[in-house]
Amino acid sequence: MRTVISSKGQIVLPVELRQRDRIKAGQRFDIERLRSGRYLLSRASGRENEGVVDWLSSCPAKGWFSPIPSESTDSL
Repeated sequence: MRTVISSKGQIVLPVELRQRDRIKAGQRFDIERLRSGRYLLSRASGRENEGVVDWLSSCPAKGWFSPIPSESTDSL
């Protein structure tokens, strides 16, 4: 696949690659120069559990959670 560098120096990843690897706007990447004309682009590793709150908030079934009363923790 080929792409073009914009006048701002931005590289656009083709939609096929973004869909295949579930790449979304705002995700961070590391780029490494291997040698002249060769570069390695890697998705930056995120923190453990990064995105979990967004994932849980996107649950389509709202109000499904109800806390279970627990005698063992009530006295803490």
